Amino acid sequence: MSAAKVLVFLQSLSRTKPLEPEGEVSNFRRCLTTLDLVALGVGSTLGAGVYVLSGEVARTVAGPSIIISFLIAAVASIFAGLCYAEFGARVPKTGSAYLYSYVTVGEIWAFITGWNLLLSYIIGTSSVARAWSGTFDDLIENVIARYLSKQAVMDLPGMAPYPDFFAAGLIMVLAGILAFGVKESATVNKVFTAINILVLLFVILIGFIKGDITNWYIKEDTFLIGYENCTSLNETGRNGSGGFFPFGFTGTLAGAATCFYAFVGFDCIATTGEEVQNPQKSIPLGIVASLLICFLAYFGVSAALTLMMPYYLLSVQSPLPIAFTYVGWDPAKYVVAVGSLCALSTSLLGSMFPMPRVLFAMARDGLLFRPLSNMSERQSPVVATLVSGAVAAVMALIFDLKALVDMMSIGTLFAYTLVAICILILRYQIDHNEDFCLNKAEPFTVAGLLCPPTEATSRTSKNVSLLTVSIIFSAIILSLFVSEAADSLQTLQWWSLLCVSVAVLVVTLTVLIIWRQPQSISKAAFMVPFVPFLPIFSTLINIYLMVQLDSDTWIRYAVWMAVGLLIYFCYGVRNSVQKQRLQNEHNQVSIQITNTTEQNSDLAQDCIG
Repeated sequence: MSAAKVLVFLQSLSRTKPLEPEGEVSNFRRCLTTLDLVALGVGSTLGAGVYVLSGEVARTVAGPSIIISFLIAAVASIFAGLCYAEFGARVPKTGSAYLYSYVTVGEIWAFITGWNLLLSYIIGTSSVARAWSGTFDDLIENVIARYLSKQAVMDLPGMAPYPDFFAAGLIMVLAGILAFGVKESATVNKVFTAINILVLLFVILIGFIKGDITNWYIKEDTFLIGYENCTSLNETGRNGSGGFFPFGFTGTLAGAATCFYAFVGFDCIATTGEEVQNPQKSIPLGIVASLLICFLAYFGVSAALTLMMPYYLLSVQSPLPIAFTYVGWDPAKYVVAVGSLCALSTSLLGSMFPMPRVLFAMARDGLLFRPLSNMSERQSPVVATLVSGAVAAVMALIFDLKALVDMMSIGTLFAYTLVAICILILRYQIDHNEDFCLNKAEPFTVAGLLCPPTEATSRTSKNVSLLTVSIIFSAIILSLFVSEAADSLQTLQWWSLLCVSVAVLVVTLTVLIIWRQPQSISKAAFMVPFVPFLPIFSTLINIYLMVQLDSDTWIRYAVWMAVGLLIYFCYGVRNSVQKQRLQNEHNQVSIQITNTTEQNSDLAQDCIG
């Protein structure tokens, strides 16, 4: 293969999809309202973690300052949510981050993003279904577990101890509901979400009534007294130094990193672009409102929990039932169990809802197998729904998902990162509606970089893209260094401080240079404020969290990506609908040129004659 062909092939990987592609017609039924989207976002985000995570983080890393941890995590999540909200207003189509990447940075990155989203949704669906099965089994005194562990033991590496038929069946039932119609699914989700919210309000109300503010200001010398009185409620261990920040502010920040994952799930709203009655308004409002509601719920539950019971006595596995027992409200644990099942139901529905829509969008664009884009008579992606549900059901049935859950975090954080980068690139892109002659190629100069023109040009757009790439590499290096040299930084060794200072200075200067570049004049119904600072800050947070994941998780992730890229290069590249569009446009231009040439030739012959 010649160098020219290789260059053409590489350029084809970065082809972008237009906002309004020719020949693409939406077959979805626009029936969802803003309330449906808010319920979908809240149900997907406010899962069973609200009943467990608050106790775990407060007990082990944050103490009563967990409410500050949730505040920091909520702010970081809203940064990512605002980026999704702007794209939802600009590109009201199904596909979420996959589509946003396609229209901004190119086809190969779009496929990688979509493949990552599918990974997150499949593992998320399977793990939540297993949690639902386990919670229900606990209520019936582990009848299912005891029977299957004797009758159907699977003693194989990577496999679950026994097949979870209940979890697999639950996934297929919900897949059938989703395949039947989106409006019916949204109604079921609203019912379960409403019950979950009512239970959480009950927990918060009782917590504030029965709580004691002195539990936020416990002194260290009271720990031994607490042990003597309450060792039967929970095993105690390392408890910090007491007070509102028992583990210091570093513990609060560590808690915020964990709490950040509690806000994952709002991105399912972005997949409904073709099913919402007014997507430009409803999608941004739905994302922001759902994140705000989830923050208030997490904030309220964690505050109530740490008020009811000293943080060092909290249970890591079941904090709320133990806390209600501590204050003399033991029957309230049954209310918590109902709320937990409803939260798991909405979280499961929230994981399953976007999965077939991303699969459908990729199949419609020709990057995955075309039959997956078939629609039912009720205007639902029935094939994609049933296929994705079957894959998730098999995962829940036989695999040990504990080792795979961190892979879900990589997929989600990668999508968040790319959406933030796409917003940054999009806001500095040249307006394609302007006269092309005014935007001819310009050479790169340092003076042009530091003192750019007042209006966006092709040169300033390229400069921002290159600077964005440099920020990504700088963020990766900085995150790796902070993670690996944490001990040196804590002891204030000069070399570690110097390295971090240099990396921070490079990032800061790059951000300031981007800030000086002219932005595009195009407007949208909703636009992210404080560009470029907010998208860059969101990118830094996401990259740092990705770096924290262990090497085994990255190895599994590499295997998943290798499978995806094999599918793309063997099938997607050749069957890309956008490739066919560009070829058709090229053929039409060639025909027009040929016809014009023939007409000119005939005219010349007539003149000679």
